[in-house]
Amino acid sequence: LCAAVKRHGAKLMLMNGRLSEKSYRGYRKLPRLVRPMMARFDALAVQTPVERERYIALGAWPERVHAIGSVKFDMSLDDTVRQAAASLRGEIGERPVWIAASTHPGEDEPVLAAHQALLQVLPNALLVLVPRHPERFDSVAQLIRQQGLELARRSRQEAIAADTRVYLADTMGELLMLFGVADVAFVGGSLVPVGGHNLLEPAGWGKPVVTGPHLHNFTAIAGLLDDADALALVDNADALAIALQALFRYPEQRQRQGQAAAAVVEANRGALEKGLELISEQL
Repeated sequence: LCAAVKRHGAKLMLMNGRLSEKSYRGYRKLPRLVRPMMARFDALAVQTPVERERYIALGAWPERVHAIGSVKFDMSLDDTVRQAAASLRGEIGERPVWIAASTHPGEDEPVLAAHQALLQVLPNALLVLVPRHPERFDSVAQLIRQQGLELARRSRQEAIAADTRVYLADTMGELLMLFGVADVAFVGGSLVPVGGHNLLEPAGWGKPVVTGPHLHNFTAIAGLLDDADALALVDNADALAIALQALFRYPEQRQRQGQAAAAVVEANRGALEKGLELISEQL
């Protein structure tokens, strides 16, 4: 692709570049392919100084590589999203609500186990469960029923009743809105070695963020949230249950962590504007 773009005479730019240590090691094994490819880029807007050095080491021209931050910090919560979240929260009512977002195989079981433990303390707690891939929706619904938990499925527009314990968000394109419904957010892809998912969407809502230890796709972002005391790291169902119980038992702590998460997002905005400036320079 890169070679074809340059043969066509077009400019070639990378936006929001991210390169994990694992990917970097993989690219280094193919220098005769990778170095000419990297040298073809007219500009590279990457997320961190560490990644800038990795791209340069792989063959990008140093003066063309710019560490501008992540455009994920420039997320926008427009009125439509906020209104949809408020409407769904109104349907749920005054109950403790937590979301387990973007779960992968091997994560739904510990998530449901943690919810069962939470229900022992807060019997009216509601879990909003959002599997990462649509082909898993039906199997996750079956797993919830096997756990003896009352289930409502969003795709079927099933009402959230007083005895509903799990709301299965088996739709696409609604995750950002669903974070706004919850009091606490767990982000999946992190209890299993997937590498994590976007921690900034719940942070942007001002929600305390809980995640597992496998975060190699979001190392820098996780570090910023952790430094701000806005991130809780757990490695199994028991630790997740303990973290949830603490956040619901102490609302001041929950509010403090949520505010700290939102502050991290606000303090790191600006990458999108910098990236657009680089595009303008190429044009």
